[in-house]
Amino acid sequence: MQLLKRLISDRAGNFGIMAAIAVIPVLGGAGMAIDYSRAVELKSRLQDAADAAAVGALAEKSAGVAQAIAMPNDGPVPLSEEEALALFNAQRDSGSLDEIESEDPNMSVDSVEAIVRKKGRDINAEVSFKATMKTSFMRILGKDSITVSGKATATYQSQSYQDFYMLLDNTPSMGVAATPTDVANMIKATKNVKDSGSRDCAFACHIVSEKGVIDTTSNYFVARTKGITIRIDVVAKAVAALTETAGDQEAFTDQFRMAAYTFGETAMDVKLLKVAELTANLKEVKDKAQNIKLMSIPYQGYNNDQQTSFDDALQKMNAEIASVGDGATAKTPEKIVFFVSDGVGDSYKPQGCTKKTTGARCQEPIDTKFCEVLKKRNIKIAVLYTTYLPLPNNSWYNSWIKPFQSEIGTRMQECASPGFYFEVSPTEGIEQAMKELFNKVIRSPRLTG
Repeated sequence: MQLLKRLISDRAGNFGIMAAIAVIPVLGGAGMAIDYSRAVELKSRLQDAADAAAVGALAEKSAGVAQAIAMPNDGPVPLSEEEALALFNAQRDSGSLDEIESEDPNMSVDSVEAIVRKKGRDINAEVSFKATMKTSFMRILGKDSITVSGKATATYQSQSYQDFYMLLDNTPSMGVAATPTDVANMIKATKNVKDSGSRDCAFACHIVSEKGVIDTTSNYFVARTKGITIRIDVVAKAVAALTETAGDQEAFTDQFRMAAYTFGETAMDVKLLKVAELTANLKEVKDKAQNIKLMSIPYQGYNNDQQTSFDDALQKMNAEIASVGDGATAKTPEKIVFFVSDGVGDSYKPQGCTKKTTGARCQEPIDTKFCEVLKKRNIKIAVLYTTYLPLPNNSWYNSWIKPFQSEIGTRMQECASPGFYFEVSPTEGIEQAMKELFNKVIRSPRLTG
């Protein structure tokens, strides 16, 4: 007993014993860091290979994507799965994975799996992997290997079947000269010409007789004879050009259909006027769109100039579109209202006008609640806002439009679906802007993951 007490109380060699015992976890911890560092490098390289395989299998021109687009129903896409595996294995040929395994034979790729499925208009790819790395230092702690695994995902959002409903504002305000130069020329041309009590006018008011003959005393006649371009002319030309762009952009037969509407032919019969029926024959739409004209009025100030009801046009457009699809097939096309306007309403609206009224006459930027009705049905709205140019020499403009000039573009953007808004400034071309907006809507396939 006395001997045991002396042994316990003796401190002479304890530091060495304790150091020997402590070095085991210290070495194990250091070794663990090295082994895990190697495992992280292995996983990183495998993840890069899986990412490349998932994205590459969904390349736009790949055989697998072509197979998926042609499939009538949802389901697996065998060709894309084969392509994904081939791309993953090709990383060995490029040296990246082969380098790992040749430098360290304790590393091995155990399994690789590719799953590619079509669901609606999307093609989803998932490439997963599992690998094993034998440890060097962690064996001291009883761990002989580390398993690493991961996966990469990508989505190809295939181009949709899409129906475009072109809603074109052709009301009198679209008779404003198209550019600042045209505005200046119009004011100059009407300086000494009296048109129903107005002069120095930037408007090319479309005044006709009862027989439909253009009144030679009207500002519209002045614009035509002086070669001054008005907004509706540019819009009509741009729509015609857009049909050609759509035809060039089609990835498959009859991918796009179009219809064209205006707010009416005459102020005496304001309505949603169908200029061209919904059709995949884009040339037919082009031919009819080229004939779009400014809404005619029988005389200046007819019906207190209440010819622009966005509320009415959008409600009728909503009724015009029966069903909305996801774009995956020709029978379930997406629906897009392509709305071109200067954004200023002028209509009979005794209640609910967002700005001050003159009696029941409501002049206001577009009331977006009618846009929301369409969007809630998953109808997309693409808005091309043709900037409402200030008319500082016009007393009507100064009294009624100028107070909310800054809100016009903002309201038009609120009407549009996210990302589908474009404003045409006076120095830009409506035709080019319309093409850019169209390309936004049908944007190239998007890969995510």
